[in-house]
Amino acid sequence: MDIVNKRRSIRKYTDKAVGQDEIKEMLAAAMQAPSAGNQQPWQFLVIQDRSSLKDLSRVSPYASMVADAAGAVVFLIDHSNLKFPEMSQQDLAASVENFLLKAVDLGLGAVWLGIAPLKEREEFIRDLFKLPETVQPFCIVPFGHPHDEGQNRYIDRYNPEKVFFEEYN
Repeated sequence: MDIVNKRRSIRKYTDKAVGQDEIKEMLAAAMQAPSAGNQQPWQFLVIQDRSSLKDLSRVSPYASMVADAAGAVVFLIDHSNLKFPEMSQQDLAASVENFLLKAVDLGLGAVWLGIAPLKEREEFIRDLFKLPETVQPFCIVPFGHPHDEGQNRYIDRYNPEKVFFEEYN
């Protein structure tokens, strides 16, 4: 599980492009995530156009790195045919984590930028990309080659004070 231990939020990228095959591998990993009732509510908007990345970086004060990334994926929830709509955000969270782990596996860096449930951010993306009302922006994941190759490194975060056995005390 070296990949799990190495994954970090990478916010600085080189100018090197990320190939379509690598993007497809990350998206395929995202689609392997578990989902409630196998509803697979995810859709993915891949952005690589420099102008669009710059526009997208204005979604929040924490998204400036999007402008300099090789690309970004806007993770979307398609609400049109959900069996378990209350579980869709959990489904997307699992999908995002798979994407992030595959990025590390490919030697890339990425960071999870929250959108939902903040309505102003959702509306910004909905307006920018003319999304239908049945499609909800969930998060943005910019990706690229890490500026510092050593950024994806192990940091021990295990904290026994957060673990309880048999009863909460």
